[in-house]
Amino acid sequence: MVFKIGIVGKPNVGKSTFFNAATNSHAQVAGYPFTTISSNQGVMHVRSPCPCKEFDLKCTPRNSICQDGMRFVPLDVIDVAGLVPGAHEGKGLGNQFLDDLRQADILIHVVDASGSTDDEGKPVPTGTHDPMKDIKFLEEEIEYWMLGIIKKDWNRSARRAGSEGVKIEELLSHHLTGLGIKTAHIKQALHYLPLDTSDPSKWSETELFQLTKEIRGVSKPIFLALNKCDVAPDNLMQKLLGLNEGIVVPTSAESEVALRNASQGGLIEYKPGDASFKTLKRDRLSEKQLQALGFITDRVLKKYGSTGIQTCIEKIAYDILKLVVVYPVEDENKLTDKEGRILPDAYLMPRGSTAKDLAYRIHSDLGENFIRAIDARTKRVIGADYELRDRDIIKIVAGRT
Repeated sequence: MVFKIGIVGKPNVGKSTFFNAATNSHAQVAGYPFTTISSNQGVMHVRSPCPCKEFDLKCTPRNSICQDGMRFVPLDVIDVAGLVPGAHEGKGLGNQFLDDLRQADILIHVVDASGSTDDEGKPVPTGTHDPMKDIKFLEEEIEYWMLGIIKKDWNRSARRAGSEGVKIEELLSHHLTGLGIKTAHIKQALHYLPLDTSDPSKWSETELFQLTKEIRGVSKPIFLALNKCDVAPDNLMQKLLGLNEGIVVPTSAESEVALRNASQGGLIEYKPGDASFKTLKRDRLSEKQLQALGFITDRVLKKYGSTGIQTCIEKIAYDILKLVVVYPVEDENKLTDKEGRILPDAYLMPRGSTAKDLAYRIHSDLGENFIRAIDARTKRVIGADYELRDRDIIKIVAGRT
């Protein structure tokens, strides 16, 4: 399974800057609402120690990047245009952007933690808007959108479940399959609610909305990126950080973009996720640039430990999606593919995936003709149901295709 992350939020909170910082891309950025009028697709990278150091080899990555023994593994991301209250009713840019969320497995909500933009993303004095309102409205917009889909044929579905004995979770998953919502998600949501599933036609409007909220929560969880943390008032940051430990991260997308640009220009030495940087060519930096780097050091790196962008990516990958990094090879002794590239590919796989799942991920023919696999570290033969571990190096043996 290939996961996709959605970046969401109201206009003018730094979403496109966050996207650029996370992907090293160049989406259009401007200080007015609806700069992004179509979704931007990109690739973020998750860090994982590359086995090349362990085996004292110089790897030749193909689908990923290796920097000083750290492998950066790709993860797809989509930057959705800003939402405003009432978007599910067509306000702002409306449903076309809610439809982009169909593609996302998890959502990063970029919140203006500085409180310097109103409900619609228009600039206001710093600290005068409550970011808590933005968090609530975005969740509700998505949930009302999902509720609208459920209600389109609800009466018929509810009657079928009551009179014909068809399970309501199967009927709901049929309606919501286009959103990537599975029967298991709905079963999990129902588990949390005291609803009588024998006759859903008796459910009230409130109960149906409560179920929708639970389905959204398990199928499209929301991770909060508290952006503009460098200029956010301390009282707002403390309030936001106290929401729910583990799902909120202070971020400064502008700082990350500035550090990456300076690094690419050879002015500093910096890797995404680092807690500091090293100045390389101080004589080429203007006084204004030095002041900006000093501001980033004091207001972001020392205060929060990083710009937060890489932290967001990795908390989602490892803590929420629970992914592991796996390296498939064709030669388990040399750790190469058929063209002699060393540790060429790194794949993110859901924890619990098997050797056969990896074979299908590489190519459907490999999965269909799977015979066995080999653990390149131990040279041990492993079967189709072997559960992959983080940083496994695996050779797939398959019959002729």
